[in-house]
Amino acid sequence: MKRPSTRFMFHLLTMVFLAAAVPAVLALAGPDEDSLMEEGAAALKPFKQQLMSALVNGLKEGPEAALQVCSEQAPGIAAEAGSTGITLGRTSHRLRNRANAPAPWMEPLLEKYAADPGLTGATLVELEDGGHGYVEPITIRPACLKCHGETLAPGVEQKIDALYPEDAARGFSEGDFRGLFWVRMAPAD
Repeated sequence: MKRPSTRFMFHLLTMVFLAAAVPAVLALAGPDEDSLMEEGAAALKPFKQQLMSALVNGLKEGPEAALQVCSEQAPGIAAEAGSTGITLGRTSHRLRNRANAPAPWMEPLLEKYAADPGLTGATLVELEDGGHGYVEPITIRPACLKCHGETLAPGVEQKIDALYPEDAARGFSEGDFRGLFWVRMAPAD
């Protein structure tokens, strides 16, 4: 039996090396956009569910109780929903709570959604540090109008004024863009 040539062995080893190296190179390229969108949506889901549940329960006691949920419980719900490398929350172009002020990467997205009321889907952006930001729009629903509508009950107005002296989150109508749910995903290691 004839021994393979050195040249043949070199080409064979090169092909084996490349076959092993390609998956590693692809892994270094990082996750694709679809998987990042799924990760962002999955991170937000429990936060949105818990926040909605708390607000619905608060509204059963009245809008003033729902305001307490937003001011006292919502930050804790957001903190609990986050995980290693994931932070999340809410922000708006018309803030009620200054603690929800947008990070610089969120500002163009707020402008984009506010300018186009028909824009309803999620958006993914790459951040300067190599991480990713994911946002979903928040729109005004009928129940939201009790605290964010054009006409508010006197007790609700007083409560808002007491909790949020710089409030800019009134005067909305059903279907209006209210703000963004956001997720910040740290860069992959």
